[in-house]
Amino acid sequence: MQPLPIEIGGRRFEWGARTYVMGIVNVTPDSFSGDGVLDAAHAADQAARMVAEGADLIDVGAESTRPGHGPLSVADEWARLEAPLRAIRAAVDTPITVDTSKAGVAERAFDAGADALNDVWGLLGDEDLAPLLARRGLPAVVMHNQRDRAFGGDVIADIRVGLRESIEVAERAGVDAGQLILDPGFGFGWEPAQNLEMVRRLGELRDLGRPLLVGVSRKSTLGLVLDKPEEERAWGTAAAVALCVQAGADIVRVHDVAEMVDVVNIADAIARPGAAP
Repeated sequence: MQPLPIEIGGRRFEWGARTYVMGIVNVTPDSFSGDGVLDAAHAADQAARMVAEGADLIDVGAESTRPGHGPLSVADEWARLEAPLRAIRAAVDTPITVDTSKAGVAERAFDAGADALNDVWGLLGDEDLAPLLARRGLPAVVMHNQRDRAFGGDVIADIRVGLRESIEVAERAGVDAGQLILDPGFGFGWEPAQNLEMVRRLGELRDLGRPLLVGVSRKSTLGLVLDKPEEERAWGTAAAVALCVQAGADIVRVHDVAEMVDVVNIADAIARPGAAP
């Protein structure tokens, strides 16, 4: 049984018919993928291009999540995010998610036009985030983050435990669990072999009853397999994205939108016959 639809930014997302594409706009100088931009006009142009190429959502973040990155204060993160976010909002009417783990940043971003949250700590890093979502009635992507967690011996079992914690935190705060999208956390605290296993077994997470988002784009695991730097991982990303679609991903988060829209369209036509023209 498919999860119920979610409305994000005035658009209805129906799960199961096709895979949606989320384009990444990093407004940070230290993005792992080397694609960070700081100029607001450049960020807006990048978002508009992604929408023209077929992106269904735009994800905007101002703090690097690469391993070993230095955390920003709320004030510094918002100072970096505000102008690009406002410029993107003015440039596109596509739903925007804000990639942050801080309630203080998220609230300002919602006021500036962001339609949903994307939290790499799954509402577990800031106790004020879930209550904020409840008050605003907005959707969220909650990710399982394996960093600082002991491995329990089974990748999917560990992810399921972490995501259930996030769901429980949300529900205790009054968030409708039907507003949550789940991300298993490819690349966040896992060994390369475990990341690959995560994709291979992604379909096992369907029992959580929520749509699944996966972000494999240009990740270091792909670089290790290919022995290639970030800017040469498009073909590897394409292969991983296609397999995520086959395994049941509802949203794929990517840097190279035009190319991955083609990948998703073909993968959907094969794995989800109802999506074929």
